[in-house]
Amino acid sequence: MAGAALEIFDVLRSSGVRFSTIGLDGVKVEDAMAITMLGAYLHDIGNMVHRTMHHLTGVMIADRILSEMLPKVYGKGRTERRIRTEVLHCILSHDESVQSLTVEAGIVKVADGTDMSEGRARIPYRHGKSDIHALSALAISSVEIVKGEKRPLGIDVHIVNEAGVFQVEEVLGRKIATSGIEDLVSVRVYKGGQLFKEVTGFRRR
Repeated sequence: MAGAALEIFDVLRSSGVRFSTIGLDGVKVEDAMAITMLGAYLHDIGNMVHRTMHHLTGVMIADRILSEMLPKVYGKGRTERRIRTEVLHCILSHDESVQSLTVEAGIVKVADGTDMSEGRARIPYRHGKSDIHALSALAISSVEIVKGEKRPLGIDVHIVNEAGVFQVEEVLGRKIATSGIEDLVSVRVYKGGQLFKEVTGFRRR
């Protein structure tokens, strides 16, 4: 998932999109990339406590980790505090119910939404989980992050059957809708190598 976040970062950067944190308290482009990467790496750390409200518990756990780690790189000061704050925002707002307020946090949220291919559901399915979420994830063969045609970022989802559309709409679509970068994203769904559906409108539910 962190790899996907950095891919999205690179695509948006190459398209001239300005990142929200650059210029704040000395934050440079490489720091914005670090914010995105750290947010992606740590976004689910709250699951060590419980899945429920894990975006909140994750902020508390990550704050202690970042408070120890970041001063070793940045020293103690405004830049370190800004980076820590922005990473925590990425973690908090990766939940679809929380509006992302920065491009960096939006990237983390969208990257999290792209983590929905069959490998994610294979083990739960073998252990008896056969709800629509597992079945729709099994229907997705791959997800590609590409430079968009109509919008800067394109996400190409390849499905083996129509069940995969549920995953696109209910997982990825809901994440995009509160990402703050929804106007920069288009999603194309392919079945059998042919375009099956294109989505550019994402509404918060």
